[in-house]
Amino acid sequence: MKNITFCFSIFFLLSSLFPLHAQDVFDFTIPDPPARTLAPEEPEDVPRQFRELFLGQTMDALQAALVKDGLFRFRGERDVSFLPVRDETLVETTGLSFVRRAYFQLSDGAVYIMSFTLDTRLMDHYSVFTSFVRKYGEPLTLSPQEAVWESDDTRVSIERPLTVKYIDKTVFDRLIEESETQQRQEYIAREDFLADF
Repeated sequence: MKNITFCFSIFFLLSSLFPLHAQDVFDFTIPDPPARTLAPEEPEDVPRQFRELFLGQTMDALQAALVKDGLFRFRGERDVSFLPVRDETLVETTGLSFVRRAYFQLSDGAVYIMSFTLDTRLMDHYSVFTSFVRKYGEPLTLSPQEAVWESDDTRVSIERPLTVKYIDKTVFDRLIEESETQQRQEYIAREDFLADF
């Protein structure tokens, strides 16, 4: 008991001679951890090409590239269809190994959308995403549904479960504008027709 009393006496004596505040005892700064990113300091431009397939490619060049590429099981004209709504062509083909299916939409004879659905048994979303970040930097937008990289004329997205899509923004925006104009014209024609009654 004497030892405990002696210890308390020494403690109070020292604390009266050298007063300590809680902030003095705990006043230390923990440095922020370094930012961890896979993105390079100077990322590459947003891609418009996958292997020998690229946005703006003609139908003949697209078919030749698909025949030459062992990743696709392209069957020629059987995989080509014409979309009646607009003057567009759709090329749809199956893939081998990592690519399950590939879709190419052409407008005015040139590819403006390329879409590759990957086989999730052989490839995972995280691997594709981190590969993109390492080359092209952090995505412009990121959500549970998709990650998007953009430039002035190109949009590339990784969509869940696992589809990589390339879009020529210039052509796509023009087609959207034309579609909206057509819808407005159809609406006006409908209203004019109803006014005739």
